[in-house]
Amino acid sequence: MPKKVLFCATVDYHFKAFHLPYMKWFAEQGWEVHVAASGNMHLPYVHEKYDIPIQRSPFKKQNFQAYKKLTSIINKNKYSIIHCHTPMGGVLARLAARKARRQGTKVIYTAHGFHFCKGAPLINWLAYYPIERGLASYTDCLITINTEDYNLAAKHRFKAKCIEHVHGIGVDTEQFKLVKEEDKRDLKMKFGYKPDDFLMFYAAEFNKNKNQQFLLRSLALLKDEAPNAKLLLAGKGPLMEDCKSLAIELGIADMVHFLGYRTDIASLVPMCDIAVASSLREGLPVNIMEAMACGLPVVATDNRGHRELIKDTINGYIVSPKEEELLATRILECIQSRTLREKIGIENVNRVKKYSIAQVGAELNNIYTQYMLRDVDETKSQCDSAYI
Repeated sequence: MPKKVLFCATVDYHFKAFHLPYMKWFAEQGWEVHVAASGNMHLPYVHEKYDIPIQRSPFKKQNFQAYKKLTSIINKNKYSIIHCHTPMGGVLARLAARKARRQGTKVIYTAHGFHFCKGAPLINWLAYYPIERGLASYTDCLITINTEDYNLAAKHRFKAKCIEHVHGIGVDTEQFKLVKEEDKRDLKMKFGYKPDDFLMFYAAEFNKNKNQQFLLRSLALLKDEAPNAKLLLAGKGPLMEDCKSLAIELGIADMVHFLGYRTDIASLVPMCDIAVASSLREGLPVNIMEAMACGLPVVATDNRGHRELIKDTINGYIVSPKEEELLATRILECIQSRTLREKIGIENVNRVKKYSIAQVGAELNNIYTQYMLRDVDETKSQCDSAYI
Protein backbone atom coordinates (compact mmCIF):
# COMPACT_ATOMS: atom_id res chain seq x y z
CA MET A 1 0.00 0.00 0.00
CA PRO A 2 1.46 3.43 -0.96
CA LYS A 3 2.38 5.87 1.72
CA LYS A 4 0.18 8.94 2.09
CA VAL A 5 0.91 12.65 2.37
CA LEU A 6 -1.64 15.29 3.35
CA PHE A 7 -1.41 18.90 2.24
CA CYS A 8 -3.57 21.27 4.29
CA ALA A 9 -4.35 24.98 3.86
CA THR A 10 -7.22 27.37 4.39
CA VAL A 11 -8.40 27.37 0.75
CA ASP A 12 -7.68 24.94 -2.07
CA TYR A 13 -6.67 27.67 -4.52
CA HIS A 14 -3.51 28.07 -2.46
CA PHE A 15 -2.30 24.71 -3.77
CA LYS A 16 -3.17 25.43 -7.39
CA ALA A 17 -1.32 28.74 -7.21
CA PHE A 18 1.80 27.61 -5.38
CA HIS A 19 2.31 23.90 -4.72
CA LEU A 20 1.39 21.74 -7.71
CA PRO A 21 5.05 20.96 -8.60
CA TYR A 22 5.64 19.49 -5.14
CA MET A 23 2.39 17.52 -5.10
CA LYS A 24 3.41 16.16 -8.49
CA TRP A 25 6.78 15.14 -7.04
CA PHE A 26 5.12 13.07 -4.31
CA ALA A 27 2.84 11.39 -6.85
CA GLU A 28 5.86 10.53 -8.99
CA GLN A 29 7.49 8.90 -5.96
CA GLY A 30 4.47 6.58 -5.74
CA TRP A 31 2.84 8.36 -2.81
CA GLU A 32 -0.88 8.89 -2.39
CA VAL A 33 -1.54 12.65 -2.26
CA HIS A 34 -4.43 14.02 -0.21
CA VAL A 35 -5.57 17.63 0.18
CA ALA A 36 -7.69 19.20 2.94
CA ALA A 37 -8.87 22.78 2.42
CA SER A 38 -11.99 24.82 1.86
CA GLY A 39 -13.27 24.64 -1.71
CA ASN A 40 -14.22 22.24 -4.50
CA MET A 41 -11.48 23.04 -7.02
CA HIS A 42 -10.12 20.16 -9.06
CA LEU A 43 -6.41 19.68 -8.44
CA PRO A 44 -4.12 17.43 -10.50
CA TYR A 45 -1.93 14.80 -8.84
CA VAL A 46 -4.43 14.51 -5.96
CA HIS A 47 -5.88 11.12 -5.07
CA GLU A 48 -8.28 12.30 -2.35
CA LYS A 49 -9.59 15.80 -1.67
CA TYR A 50 -11.48 16.90 1.43
CA ASP A 51 -13.55 20.08 1.49
CA ILE A 52 -12.99 21.38 5.02
CA PRO A 53 -14.78 24.59 6.16
CA ILE A 54 -11.61 26.35 7.32
CA GLN A 55 -12.09 30.11 7.74
CA ARG A 56 -9.36 32.76 7.63
CA SER A 57 -10.61 34.41 10.80
CA PRO A 58 -9.72 32.44 13.95
CA PHE A 59 -12.99 33.58 15.54
CA LYS A 60 -15.33 31.79 13.12
CA LYS A 61 -17.21 28.87 14.67
CA GLN A 62 -16.81 26.86 11.45
CA ASN A 63 -13.17 26.36 12.40
CA PHE A 64 -14.21 24.10 15.28
CA GLN A 65 -16.15 21.92 12.83
CA ALA A 66 -13.15 22.00 10.49
CA TYR A 67 -10.89 20.88 13.35
CA LYS A 68 -13.14 17.93 14.21
CA LYS A 69 -13.40 16.83 10.59
CA LEU A 70 -9.68 17.23 10.03
CA THR A 71 -8.86 15.22 13.17
CA SER A 72 -11.06 12.38 11.93
CA ILE A 73 -9.45 12.42 8.48
CA ILE A 74 -5.91 12.40 9.90
CA ASN A 75 -6.57 9.61 12.39
CA LYS A 76 -8.28 7.49 9.74
CA ASN A 77 -5.68 7.80 6.98
CA LYS A 78 -2.48 7.35 9.02
CA TYR A 79 -0.43 9.79 6.97
CA SER A 80 3.33 9.51 6.92
CA ILE A 81 3.73 13.25 6.27
CA ILE A 82 1.44 16.22 6.75
CA HIS A 83 2.52 19.51 5.20
CA CYS A 84 0.36 22.46 6.26
CA HIS A 85 0.26 26.02 5.00
CA THR A 86 -1.45 29.36 5.75
CA PRO A 87 -2.11 30.60 9.30
CA MET A 88 -5.40 28.80 10.01
CA GLY A 89 -4.52 25.74 7.95
CA GLY A 90 -1.33 25.49 9.97
CA VAL A 91 -3.10 25.95 13.31
CA LEU A 92 -5.85 23.41 12.73
CA ALA A 93 -3.68 20.78 11.06
CA ARG A 94 -1.08 20.80 13.81
CA LEU A 95 -3.68 20.59 16.54
CA ALA A 96 -5.56 17.84 14.72
CA ALA A 97 -2.36 15.83 14.13
CA ARG A 98 -1.23 15.57 17.76
CA LYS A 99 -2.31 11.95 18.17
CA ALA A 100 -0.97 11.01 14.73
CA ARG A 101 2.44 12.48 15.58
CA ARG A 102 2.68 10.20 18.59
CA GLN A 103 2.17 7.31 16.16
CA GLY A 104 4.91 8.44 13.77
CA THR A 105 3.35 11.03 11.44
CA LYS A 106 5.75 13.87 10.64
CA VAL A 107 4.26 17.37 10.52
CA ILE A 108 5.82 20.10 8.38
CA TYR A 109 4.57 23.69 8.49
CA THR A 110 5.54 26.43 6.05
CA ALA A 111 5.19 29.93 7.47
CA HIS A 112 4.53 32.12 4.44
CA GLY A 113 5.34 35.20 6.51
CA PHE A 114 4.75 35.56 10.23
CA HIS A 115 2.10 38.16 11.03
CA PHE A 116 4.42 39.34 13.79
CA CYS A 117 7.62 40.84 12.46
CA LYS A 118 9.80 43.90 12.69
CA GLY A 119 7.52 46.93 12.49
CA ALA A 120 4.29 44.94 12.85
CA PRO A 121 1.57 46.35 15.13
CA LEU A 122 1.68 45.30 18.78
CA ILE A 123 -1.69 43.56 18.38
CA ASN A 124 -0.08 41.19 15.85
CA TRP A 125 2.57 40.20 18.36
CA LEU A 126 -0.02 39.74 21.11
CA ALA A 127 -2.36 37.68 18.92
CA TYR A 128 -0.10 35.63 16.65
CA TYR A 129 3.25 35.25 18.39
CA PRO A 130 2.02 33.06 21.30
CA ILE A 131 0.08 30.85 18.87
CA GLU A 132 2.99 30.24 16.50
CA ARG A 133 5.48 29.75 19.32
CA GLY A 134 3.19 27.31 21.11
CA LEU A 135 2.31 25.31 18.01
CA ALA A 136 5.99 24.95 17.13
CA SER A 137 6.04 22.20 19.78
CA TYR A 138 3.70 20.19 17.53
CA THR A 139 5.89 20.72 14.46
CA ASP A 140 8.62 18.42 13.22
CA CYS A 141 9.92 20.92 10.67
CA LEU A 142 9.14 24.64 10.54
CA ILE A 143 9.92 26.08 7.12
CA THR A 144 10.44 29.82 6.80
CA ILE A 145 10.68 31.58 3.44
CA ASN A 146 12.63 34.70 4.36
CA THR A 147 15.71 35.36 6.45
CA GLU A 148 13.97 37.62 8.97
CA ASP A 149 11.42 34.95 9.91
CA TYR A 150 14.12 32.28 10.12
CA ASN A 151 16.22 34.40 12.45
CA LEU A 152 13.19 35.31 14.55
CA ALA A 153 12.15 31.68 15.03
CA ALA A 154 15.72 30.69 15.89
CA LYS A 155 16.33 33.63 18.22
CA HIS A 156 13.07 33.07 20.10
CA ARG A 157 13.81 29.35 20.30
CA PHE A 158 10.67 28.05 18.69
CA LYS A 159 10.51 24.41 19.76
CA ALA A 160 9.98 22.83 16.39
CA LYS A 161 12.30 19.83 16.02
CA CYS A 162 14.02 21.76 13.25
CA ILE A 163 13.76 25.11 11.49
CA GLU A 164 14.60 25.52 7.83
CA HIS A 165 14.88 28.42 5.41
CA VAL A 166 13.70 27.66 1.87
CA HIS A 167 13.80 30.27 -0.89
CA GLY A 168 10.05 30.81 -1.21
CA ILE A 169 7.65 28.62 -3.10
CA GLY A 170 9.41 28.79 -6.45
CA VAL A 171 8.92 30.96 -9.52
CA ASP A 172 8.56 29.35 -12.94
CA THR A 173 11.50 30.86 -14.81
CA GLU A 174 10.48 29.01 -17.97
CA GLN A 175 7.12 30.76 -18.02
CA PHE A 176 8.28 34.11 -16.65
CA LYS A 177 11.31 35.30 -18.57
CA LEU A 178 12.89 38.28 -20.28
CA VAL A 179 11.58 39.06 -23.78
CA LYS A 180 13.22 40.98 -26.59
CA GLU A 181 12.32 44.64 -27.04
CA GLU A 182 10.43 43.95 -30.27
CA ASP A 183 8.43 41.23 -28.53
CA LYS A 184 7.61 43.65 -25.70
CA ARG A 185 6.26 46.14 -28.27
CA ASP A 186 4.18 43.42 -29.92
CA LEU A 187 2.71 42.38 -26.58
CA LYS A 188 1.81 45.98 -25.78
CA MET A 189 -0.06 46.38 -29.04
CA LYS A 190 -1.75 43.00 -28.59
CA PHE A 191 -3.22 44.21 -25.31
CA GLY A 192 -4.26 47.57 -26.76
CA TYR A 193 -1.36 49.76 -25.64
CA LYS A 194 0.95 51.98 -27.65
CA PRO A 195 4.60 50.94 -28.07
CA ASP A 196 5.78 54.04 -26.21
CA ASP A 197 3.38 53.63 -23.28
CA PHE A 198 5.33 53.15 -20.06
CA LEU A 199 3.60 50.29 -18.25
CA MET A 200 3.84 49.65 -14.51
CA PHE A 201 2.40 46.41 -13.15
CA TYR A 202 1.09 45.28 -9.77
CA ALA A 203 -0.93 42.12 -9.16
CA ALA A 204 -2.54 41.93 -5.73
CA GLU A 205 -5.86 41.68 -3.97
CA PHE A 206 -7.38 45.07 -3.26
CA ASN A 207 -7.19 45.17 0.53
CA LYS A 208 -5.71 47.32 3.27
CA ASN A 209 -2.40 45.48 3.37
CA LYS A 210 -1.74 45.72 -0.38
CA ASN A 211 -2.17 49.50 -0.11
CA GLN A 212 -2.86 50.35 -3.78
CA GLN A 213 -3.94 53.87 -2.74
CA PHE A 214 -0.27 54.67 -2.12
CA LEU A 215 0.54 53.89 -5.75
CA LEU A 216 -2.34 56.05 -6.97
CA ARG A 217 -1.25 59.06 -4.95
CA SER A 218 2.31 58.70 -6.18
CA LEU A 219 1.17 58.35 -9.79
CA ALA A 220 -0.83 61.56 -9.44
CA LEU A 221 2.46 63.38 -8.84
CA LEU A 222 3.67 62.20 -12.27
CA LYS A 223 0.65 62.97 -14.42
CA ASP A 224 2.23 66.09 -15.94
CA GLU A 225 5.81 64.78 -16.25
CA ALA A 226 4.94 61.30 -17.53
CA PRO A 227 1.61 61.42 -19.38
CA ASN A 228 2.37 58.15 -21.18
CA ALA A 229 2.70 56.23 -17.88
CA LYS A 230 0.04 53.60 -17.22
CA LEU A 231 -0.49 51.72 -13.98
CA LEU A 232 -1.90 48.22 -14.51
CA LEU A 233 -3.57 46.80 -11.41
CA ALA A 234 -4.54 43.14 -11.62
CA GLY A 235 -6.74 41.59 -8.97
CA LYS A 236 -10.04 41.98 -7.17
CA GLY A 237 -10.97 42.72 -3.60
CA PRO A 238 -13.05 44.77 -1.16
CA LEU A 239 -11.19 48.05 -1.79
CA MET A 240 -11.25 47.95 -5.58
CA GLU A 241 -14.16 50.38 -5.94
CA ASP A 242 -12.56 52.76 -3.45
CA CYS A 243 -9.41 52.77 -5.55
CA LYS A 244 -11.39 53.48 -8.71
CA SER A 245 -13.03 56.43 -6.98
CA LEU A 246 -9.65 57.70 -5.76
CA ALA A 247 -8.20 57.52 -9.28
CA ILE A 248 -11.04 59.71 -10.52
CA GLU A 249 -10.62 62.10 -7.62
CA LEU A 250 -6.88 62.44 -8.34
CA GLY A 251 -7.48 63.04 -12.04
CA ILE A 252 -5.59 59.93 -13.18
CA ALA A 253 -8.45 57.63 -14.20
CA ASP A 254 -7.05 57.43 -17.73
CA MET A 255 -3.64 56.41 -16.38
CA VAL A 256 -4.88 53.53 -14.21
CA HIS A 257 -6.23 50.31 -15.69
CA PHE A 258 -8.09 47.98 -13.35
CA LEU A 259 -7.65 44.57 -14.95
CA GLY A 260 -9.64 42.45 -12.50
CA TYR A 261 -8.76 38.83 -11.84
CA ARG A 262 -6.44 37.54 -14.56
CA THR A 263 -5.17 34.14 -15.61
CA ASP A 264 -2.69 35.55 -18.16
CA ILE A 265 -0.18 37.14 -15.79
CA ALA A 266 2.67 35.41 -17.62
CA SER A 267 1.78 37.44 -20.73
CA LEU A 268 1.11 40.71 -18.94
CA VAL A 269 4.31 40.99 -16.90
CA PRO A 270 6.85 40.71 -19.77
CA MET A 271 5.20 43.53 -21.75
CA CYS A 272 5.58 45.95 -18.82
CA ASP A 273 8.51 48.27 -18.18
CA ILE A 274 8.70 48.11 -14.38
CA ALA A 275 6.90 46.42 -11.50
CA VAL A 276 5.64 48.32 -8.48
CA ALA A 277 4.48 47.02 -5.11
CA SER A 278 2.91 48.91 -2.23
CA SER A 279 2.09 46.31 0.43
CA LEU A 280 2.68 46.94 4.11
CA ARG A 281 3.55 43.30 4.93
CA GLU A 282 4.92 40.45 2.82
CA GLY A 283 6.52 37.08 3.46
CA LEU A 284 8.25 36.55 0.11
CA PRO A 285 6.05 37.90 -2.70
CA VAL A 286 5.67 35.80 -5.81
CA ASN A 287 4.61 38.79 -7.91
CA ILE A 288 8.00 40.42 -7.30
CA MET A 289 9.89 37.25 -8.21
CA GLU A 290 7.87 36.91 -11.42
CA ALA A 291 8.73 40.50 -12.35
CA MET A 292 12.40 39.89 -11.60
CA ALA A 293 12.38 36.79 -13.80
CA CYS A 294 11.01 38.94 -16.63
CA GLY A 295 13.86 41.42 -16.20
CA LEU A 296 11.78 44.24 -14.76
CA PRO A 297 13.13 46.80 -12.32
CA VAL A 298 11.06 46.83 -9.13
CA VAL A 299 10.03 49.86 -7.07
CA ALA A 300 8.55 48.60 -3.82
CA THR A 301 7.65 49.61 -0.30
CA ASP A 302 9.88 48.76 2.62
CA ASN A 303 8.88 45.47 4.23
CA ARG A 304 10.68 42.24 5.07
CA GLY A 305 9.60 40.36 1.92
CA HIS A 306 10.55 43.16 -0.43
CA ARG A 307 13.86 43.73 1.36
CA GLU A 308 14.65 40.04 0.95
CA LEU A 309 14.37 40.34 -2.83
CA ILE A 310 15.27 43.94 -3.63
CA LYS A 311 18.47 45.69 -2.64
CA ASP A 312 17.94 49.44 -2.93
CA THR A 313 19.62 50.98 -6.02
CA ILE A 314 21.09 47.56 -6.98
CA ASN A 315 18.18 45.65 -8.50
CA GLY A 316 15.40 48.12 -7.80
CA TYR A 317 14.30 50.62 -5.22
CA ILE A 318 12.87 50.37 -1.72
CA VAL A 319 10.84 53.28 -0.34
CA SER A 320 8.88 53.91 2.82
CA PRO A 321 5.10 53.43 2.41
CA LYS A 322 4.78 57.04 3.57
CA GLU A 323 7.09 58.53 0.93
CA GLU A 324 4.82 59.15 -2.05
CA GLU A 325 7.17 61.73 -3.54
CA LEU A 326 10.17 59.40 -3.36
CA LEU A 327 8.22 56.62 -5.04
CA ALA A 328 7.27 59.04 -7.82
CA THR A 329 10.91 60.11 -8.15
CA ARG A 330 12.14 56.52 -8.44
CA ILE A 331 9.52 55.72 -11.07
CA LEU A 332 10.50 58.83 -13.04
CA GLU A 333 14.16 57.76 -12.96
CA CYS A 334 13.15 54.47 -14.55
CA ILE A 335 10.99 56.21 -17.13
CA GLN A 336 13.81 58.51 -18.18
CA SER A 337 16.56 55.90 -18.56
CA ARG A 338 16.26 52.75 -20.64
CA THR A 339 19.89 52.01 -19.84
CA LEU A 340 19.06 51.98 -16.13
CA ARG A 341 16.08 49.69 -16.70
CA GLU A 342 18.15 47.25 -18.74
CA LYS A 343 20.98 47.19 -16.20
CA ILE A 344 18.62 46.53 -13.29
CA GLY A 345 16.66 44.02 -15.34
CA ILE A 346 19.71 41.84 -16.04
CA GLU A 347 20.61 41.99 -12.35
CA ASN A 348 17.14 40.73 -11.46
CA VAL A 349 17.24 37.87 -13.96
CA ASN A 350 20.46 36.67 -12.32
CA ARG A 351 19.28 37.17 -8.74
CA VAL A 352 15.99 35.35 -9.18
CA LYS A 353 17.65 32.05 -10.12
CA LYS A 354 17.92 30.91 -6.51
CA TYR A 355 14.14 31.36 -6.18
CA SER A 356 13.29 29.19 -9.19
CA ILE A 357 11.01 26.17 -8.97
CA ALA A 358 14.01 23.95 -9.69
CA GLN A 359 16.03 25.39 -6.81
CA VAL A 360 13.16 25.50 -4.32
CA GLY A 361 12.09 22.02 -5.40
CA ALA A 362 15.56 20.69 -4.61
CA GLU A 363 15.47 22.32 -1.18
CA LEU A 364 12.01 20.95 -0.37
CA ASN A 365 12.80 17.51 -1.70
CA ASN A 366 15.82 17.35 0.57
CA ILE A 367 13.55 18.09 3.52
CA TYR A 368 10.86 15.67 2.41
CA THR A 369 13.28 12.80 1.94
CA GLN A 370 14.27 13.07 5.60
CA TYR A 371 10.71 12.04 6.48
CA MET A 372 9.91 9.59 3.70
CA LEU A 373 10.03 6.59 6.07
CA ARG A 374 7.77 6.63 9.12
CA ASP A 375 10.26 4.64 11.13
CA VAL A 376 13.16 6.93 10.24
CA ASP A 377 15.62 7.24 13.06
CA GLU A 378 14.75 10.35 15.05
CA THR A 379 18.28 11.67 14.96
CA LYS A 380 18.33 11.43 11.18
CA SER A 381 15.05 13.27 10.87
CA GLN A 382 16.46 16.44 12.37
CA CYS A 383 17.30 19.18 9.92
CA ASP A 384 21.02 19.28 9.29
CA SER A 385 21.24 22.85 8.04
CA ALA A 386 19.29 25.86 6.86
CA TYR A 387 19.22 27.18 3.32
CA ILE A 388 20.36 30.76 3.71
